[in-house]
Amino acid sequence: MAAKNQRILEEGFAVFARRGIASVTMTDVAKAAGIGIASLYRYYSTKQELVLAIATWAWKNYLTEQMGRMDVFEQRGITAAENLNMFLEAFLDLYRNHKDLLRFNQFFNVYLQSEQIPAEKTQPYTRVIGALEERFVRIYEKGQKDGTLRKGISEGVMFSTLVHLMLAAVTRYAVGLVYFNPESDDEKELEFQKELLLHRFCEL
Repeated sequence: MAAKNQRILEEGFAVFARRGIASVTMTDVAKAAGIGIASLYRYYSTKQELVLAIATWAWKNYLTEQMGRMDVFEQRGITAAENLNMFLEAFLDLYRNHKDLLRFNQFFNVYLQSEQIPAEKTQPYTRVIGALEERFVRIYEKGQKDGTLRKGISEGVMFSTLVHLMLAAVTRYAVGLVYFNPESDDEKELEFQKELLLHRFCEL
């Protein structure tokens, strides 16, 4: 059963990331997973439940991997500014290696708004995303102590600014919603944006 559920999550994620969420039916997901529609409904009674499970699973996998990587470097005694650089680098990694997750997330955010899903139903997902803010708070507090992050900027403002700007940027590049310039280089532009944010929030 665990293997079948894993297949549902993987194939559901793939089809939603490729085709969007609104236009994909439960029958489409069942077909992609190679199971009957009745079997799919035994795991997820509604499309809404399935979509939330996929979002939670996908982000948990990604964030667990990234935070494990950050833990290794934190143990080496790096500064908060270096921690923050790694935090922002994870967004660039999304663009380089996980464009499917960025596309899915774009569709997912629209789906959340259009379906007006109650907050209590999204709690497993928000707990996973909340781990990102918890990690940032640790970096922020460390930066106030070691003096490598600017003082006078609240952790809430810093976190919201960094996440919204970086996630919006990598998502726009991933889905192609950017001004086309034949001389541009997507990764160099994103790297430059990251450096601007570091310069704004770090004591250089």
